[in-house]
Amino acid sequence: MKHALILAVSCFATGATAGHELDDRDLINGQTLYVEECASCHGANLEGQPNWRTPDANGVLPAPPHDASGHTWHHDNQLLFEYTRLGGEEALAARGVTGFPSGMPGFGNVLSDGEIWDILAYIQSTWPNRVQEMQAGRNPPHD
Repeated sequence: MKHALILAVSCFATGATAGHELDDRDLINGQTLYVEECASCHGANLEGQPNWRTPDANGVLPAPPHDASGHTWHHDNQLLFEYTRLGGEEALAARGVTGFPSGMPGFGNVLSDGEIWDILAYIQSTWPNRVQEMQAGRNPPHD
């Protein structure tokens, strides 16, 4: 029942917005993959690591939360996808941001593109409607 509710809320919340890459994704698969690949750093409940806003001695920030308290929803879908697929430093460098140390590894050799989108859709499905709508507004309109 919980998964059906998440699916229904996600489809309703993203259907009329610019979150199109996340529309019609497999949220159950996304949740399973999140637990397997992401939870060890980002938390089983998407809570992130303690003191995630404070860099370590090497200037690397701990893994941020992916729940509504974090900043994941501040980014457009494509950046979130690139960050996951390429890793933090490479994704930022591709957008012209260099010299930013990131502890986020790339998962492009571990996860398919579809699996990455499923994970991102699962994460988005956990946010309140208001946050989902704000994040969807950061995406370009659907063609």
